[in-house]
Amino acid sequence: MKLRALLSFLILFVLFITGGTLMSEAKSNNWDKTFPKSDKVNIEKVHFKNRFGIELTGDLYTPKEKPSEKMAAIAVSGPFGAVKEQGSGRYAQTMAERGFVALAFDPSFTGESGGEPRDVASPDINTEDFSAAVDFLSNHKDVDPDKIGIIGICGFGGFGLNAAAIDTRIKGTVTVTMYDMTRVTAKGYNDTIDEDARYKMKEQLNKQRTEDFKNGTYAKAQGLPDKLTGDEPQFVKDYVGYYKTERGFHERSIGSNGGWNVTSSLSLINMPILAYSNEIRNAVLMIHGEKAHSRYFSEDAFKKLKGDNKELYIVEGANHVDLYDNLEKIPFDKIETFFREYLK
Repeated sequence: MKLRALLSFLILFVLFITGGTLMSEAKSNNWDKTFPKSDKVNIEKVHFKNRFGIELTGDLYTPKEKPSEKMAAIAVSGPFGAVKEQGSGRYAQTMAERGFVALAFDPSFTGESGGEPRDVASPDINTEDFSAAVDFLSNHKDVDPDKIGIIGICGFGGFGLNAAAIDTRIKGTVTVTMYDMTRVTAKGYNDTIDEDARYKMKEQLNKQRTEDFKNGTYAKAQGLPDKLTGDEPQFVKDYVGYYKTERGFHERSIGSNGGWNVTSSLSLINMPILAYSNEIRNAVLMIHGEKAHSRYFSEDAFKKLKGDNKELYIVEGANHVDLYDNLEKIPFDKIETFFREYLK
């Protein structure tokens, strides 16, 4: 049982944390995103601070044809280990094309955002990052502060739900291919890690803290392989097919190179983020792929939500990674309709 639990723990990091050789990134005219540039939007680099004093960096997408009145706005972040030049930027640009102000931002300690040490995940700070984005949007000259929503992708779907539970300014929340990072870190996939195995994990992680302090550096977790053997689970192949190829590779992405600090897991183990999700009163749309290995996270989280303004939408035939960037699978019409209804 202990061996199985430890293997589950290792697989967890294989999914999200990558290391190894950097690949070349295709760039054109200084466009540093992994998706084509739209001629229908304006893009501006912006900076704002969260309550912890960390400066966050985002790309603000606005329609070139702006209405005379102030607009609804959406803050977007994720997937876990990604940067704003990847999935969140694609979502933000598409929503701006549809008439919203959309902010794709790098979470604390990652990408172009500040925070030391680098490559740290925190359930508290990453939840706060969403509220800091709402702070920024609420004070933007083109935004109606009463019409703000968020989109959280993958692990930031969970952090987004947590933000919606505490921040009543968030009038609509969309989660896409959601992960509950605190649950999967503490319990493994499909809750296969028991209390004894979790204690063993905590012993190892705290031992690593001692070593990190002594060395003055932070050990990095193992990442996705640069090359597949063919024996990997399908979802690992899917991650590699996004993060490690021209499709989704980005030099600043933890998901493409580098790795999270191993000891980041300690806070994720100890602080379940969805404890108060049943108290969310504003609207929530949860989107997940029919064939996604992570589908159970959205299904279980949805069961806790209350009210007739909550919906779980399953995308036929889609796997977890399809909803990062596959325009044939991402239900943007559904997302637009949701925000039109609740950001008014």
